[in-house]
Amino acid sequence: MDSFLSQEELENLGLRGLGKNVLISRNAKLYSPGKMTFGSNVRIDDFCILSGEVQLDDYIHIGAGGYFFAGEAGIEIHSFSTTSSRVVIYAVSDDYSGRSMTNPLIPEKYKFLQKERVIVGRHVIIGTGTVILPGVVIGDGCSVGAMSLVKQSLPQWTISHGVPAKPVKPRKKDLLEQEKRFLDELRN
Repeated sequence: MDSFLSQEELENLGLRGLGKNVLISRNAKLYSPGKMTFGSNVRIDDFCILSGEVQLDDYIHIGAGGYFFAGEAGIEIHSFSTTSSRVVIYAVSDDYSGRSMTNPLIPEKYKFLQKERVIVGRHVIIGTGTVILPGVVIGDGCSVGAMSLVKQSLPQWTISHGVPAKPVKPRKKDLLEQEKRFLDELRN
């Protein structure tokens, strides 16, 4: 048995949008797939959970054990980006201040949830074990080091890491020329 869903199985998921060459592990779970759009050349590895409004553009890889909790706020990841294993992205989170009750068993009228879209730009690489919180925008070309906690947006073309994650130096843009050559080869 193939470890990825067949084309027929992918089409039967009821995704909002489905590109070409999409590989989703049989061991991944998609909750509310009708709210998800996957571009072309997308791969989602084993033991991932994606929930809510998720948009993955083209050439996206989600490493094993990635958890994306998008809810209605949404998570969008733009082309040529990748998340390593065990990356967790929250577009929805309980309130930790004590203003409201918490956990999924409590009706929403007794809870204050933080709900803010998370956007990951083009050519972003996110290291293993990183956690990204609601409302974060990770700029194009950003590199986030392993085990980082991303609480605030990160500027484009920076290398960032830490708890909380902060930019430490600029990231090279050589890969943009490689992208151009890659896309030119595809057209020919």
